[in-house]
Amino acid sequence: MKFRLWRRRMSVSSSRVKIKTQMPWAIRMLAALLVIGLGGTAALWIYDKGRGLTGAYADDAREQLGQYKEQLESVITERDRFSSMANAAESQLNIEKSAQKQLVVQVKTLEAENTRLKEDLAFFESLLPNATGPQGIAIRRMKVDMLAPNQLRYRLLVMQGGGGQRFVGSMQLAITTLHNGKNAMMIFPDETLADQGKLKLNFKYYQRVEGVLTLPEGTAAEMVQARILEKGQIRAQLSANL
Repeated sequence: MKFRLWRRRMSVSSSRVKIKTQMPWAIRMLAALLVIGLGGTAALWIYDKGRGLTGAYADDAREQLGQYKEQLESVITERDRFSSMANAAESQLNIEKSAQKQLVVQVKTLEAENTRLKEDLAFFESLLPNATGPQGIAIRRMKVDMLAPNQLRYRLLVMQGGGGQRFVGSMQLAITTLHNGKNAMMIFPDETLADQGKLKLNFKYYQRVEGVLTLPEGTAAEMVQARILEKGQIRAQLSANL
């Protein structure tokens, strides 16, 4: 008996007994829901903060993008303005070049007109009544040019001063030439000359005579003498050296 009592005493004293208070399941469920709610609230707060930061950066990016677009539009507008100015300047330059070319043509035309007017003035001055040569027949102007080594161009103005009867006659060209080192005289026109009719004269006040003569190959003209003939008689003559 004593042994059993001792054994029972020893067994009770040697074991450690922990007493736990048993919480109701409703309280435990409420605590769990509270923890979950706090965690969700914290997660939402962190998410909102993150969105706020990202939204701020997005707003800054949109604003900067808008500024870049405005600058680009300004640059495009300025480019178009300068392009229009360049096109207008180029058009103006082309107009000025065209006008300059026209002015050059006009100046040349006016110079030729001035020369012609001077010639006409001299001619009309020569039409004043005077005694120019026998019976008033004279060669007022004579110009001879060599177009080629054997081509001769002549231009003459034959007039009759005083406005008398019509003069009917012809013109003759006597050309002093050098051929094979020898001087020779050639008379135009001859019977075979194709433009013989051009040297016929029929006028009351004046008549211009011009044409081109072709000399034989190897012949060089040195002097040309124009003669005005009436019924085979020389009425006037004028010479020009080449």
